[in-house]
Amino acid sequence: MTHETAGHDLIPAPVRVEGPYRGGFVLDRRTTLSAGSGTETTERWLRTVLGAAFALPLRETADDNATNSIRLRLDDSLAPEAYRLDILVTRVVEITGGSPAGVFWGAQTLRQLLGPDAFRKAPVRARPLAALTARTIEDAPRFPWRGLLLDVARHFMPKEDVLRQLDLMAAHKLNVLHLHLTDDQGWRIEIKRHPRLTEVGSWRARSKWGHRASPLWDDTPHGGFYTQDDIREIVGYAADRHIAVVPEIDLPGHAQAAIAAYPELGNTDVIDTTALSVWDTWGVNPNVLAPTDNVLRFFEGVLEEVLDLFPSTFVHIGGDECPKDQWRASPAAQARIEELGVGDEDGLQSWFVRHFDRWLAARGRRLVGWDEILEGGLAEGATVSSWRGYAGGVTAAEAGHDVVMCPEQHVYLDHRQAPGEDEPMPIGYVRTLADVYRFEPVPPGLAPEAAAHVLGTQANVWTEVMENRARVDYQTYPRLAAFAEVAWSRLPAPHARDVAGFERRMSTHYRRLDALGVDYRPPAGPRPWQRRPGVLGRPLDGTPPNA
Repeated sequence: MTHETAGHDLIPAPVRVEGPYRGGFVLDRRTTLSAGSGTETTERWLRTVLGAAFALPLRETADDNATNSIRLRLDDSLAPEAYRLDILVTRVVEITGGSPAGVFWGAQTLRQLLGPDAFRKAPVRARPLAALTARTIEDAPRFPWRGLLLDVARHFMPKEDVLRQLDLMAAHKLNVLHLHLTDDQGWRIEIKRHPRLTEVGSWRARSKWGHRASPLWDDTPHGGFYTQDDIREIVGYAADRHIAVVPEIDLPGHAQAAIAAYPELGNTDVIDTTALSVWDTWGVNPNVLAPTDNVLRFFEGVLEEVLDLFPSTFVHIGGDECPKDQWRASPAAQARIEELGVGDEDGLQSWFVRHFDRWLAARGRRLVGWDEILEGGLAEGATVSSWRGYAGGVTAAEAGHDVVMCPEQHVYLDHRQAPGEDEPMPIGYVRTLADVYRFEPVPPGLAPEAAAHVLGTQANVWTEVMENRARVDYQTYPRLAAFAEVAWSRLPAPHARDVAGFERRMSTHYRRLDALGVDYRPPAGPRPWQRRPGVLGRPLDGTPPNA
C-alpha cells in the first residue's frame, strides 16, 4: 500500500483519494455536528477550532439523516488510527475512524481541505464560508510512533509554547511528544520530595551564545520549570489530541543540574561536587552520577512522581553520553564493579539501565534509552532510540528489541538547513527539506522480522542554539512537515519520491503555517531577523555518513 500524493495539497499524503465528484458540502452557520459515542474529543476540537475560524456555532444534532452536517463515527473494522473521510453529494461530511484517534486524524484532514483560513483563530473574510467538492479519502499511518523530541532542558520552553507545539504536532498527525526534561543545563520538572532539583537545578547564571567553541556569552540568567500541575495540563492537552507524552529523566550522565542541587549524587571521592553549579555551556559533561544505592533510591523517588504524572507506557531514561573517567578514578565505583561482577565501566552503566528497566517493568512501564544503552549488554525489556545512526537500531531490532529510528544524520533538526553564511548558528551537515523527505526509517536489508520491531521514527529538536520559540520554529519548520509525511505515509524508496510534488503541496502548506503564526524558514532563505551574524556554529561539510 502506497500513499496517494497527486491531485491534492494534503500533508501528510493519504492512502487513497477518490473524486472529486459533482456536488458536495458547504460549511456555514446552518452546519450541525453529530458525534457518535467515543468521538467526543474530536467533537470538542472541531467546535473550538472551526467554530473560531469561521464564527460558526456547529450546533449538535441527534438526527442521523440531517443534511449540512458533519458526522463523527467509529468503525472497529478499520485499523486503530485509520479513518475514512466522505464528503457526500447529500451535503454531509462523514468521518469514520477505527478508534477515537482515527476520527481525530480525519478531522485534521478536513481542516486542511477547508483551506488556510481554517487555521486562524478568528474569521478574516466578510462571509467566512468554505465549500468542499464531494470525494472520499481513505487513510492510515505507516508507523504507530510518529514522534517529536523537544529539548526543554538546554533552553526552557514556557508551558504555553509546549501547548502550541502540541497543536502543531496534531496538525501534522504526529502522536508522540518526547519531552527532554533534565540535563546538565537545567532540571525542568517539579519533584516534591526533592525540592532543590528546581530551586537550584532549574536556573543557570549565564548561557553560551552559539556553539560551545564560541567566545560569546548571554549573561542573562536562564531558567524555568514546570510545576506538577503544569505537567498534568500538558499531558491532558496532549491526550485530547491523541498525543502521548514520553518523559525523559536523563541518567547516569547529563546529570550536573541534579548534582548541583544534591552534591551527594556525584562521585564525591573524585571531585568536590559541592563546587558544581548548573552547567552554562554545551557538550558532553564529565560529571556523572555515582553508582550507589542511595542514588538508585533517589531516582526511584523521582520516577515515582514522574509515573504519577505521565500515563505513557514508555519512560525514557537517557543513558547516552556518559563519560566513564570519574568511575575509572573512583575507588567507590571500582569497588562497586567488583561487588556486582559487571566487569568494567560499560558493565556498570548497563547495571544502571537494567535496574531501572526492572523497576519500570514492575510498575507496568517500558524503558526507552538512547543507543548507548547497548554498551555492556541491553536490558531485557528496553526499547532503543537509535540516534548515532541506524546501526544501534539494527542491532537492537535483530536482537528482538523495539526501536525508534531518529538518526542524527537525517532527523536532528538543530542541524542547518542550507549552506552559506546566512544560516543562523549553523550546526552539523546540511539537511534540506528534500533531504528530510528522502529519509527512510527502515534501512534496506533489515529482515522483515527485525523490521517489525521498528515502532516508528522521531525528529529531535535539541535547543543548545535555539534560545526562544522563534528559533525553535525556524529550525523545526518546514522540515517537520516533510518528516511527518515520512512517518505517516507509505512512500516509495527514497530515490523514487516525488520531491517536486511535495514541494508543490508545500506551497499551500506554507499558507497554513502562516495562519498558525509559525516562524518557519522560507524556501528562499532566512529573513533578516532570523539570521544571527557573527555567532559561531559548527557546520560540517559534505554528505553525512550513513552510520
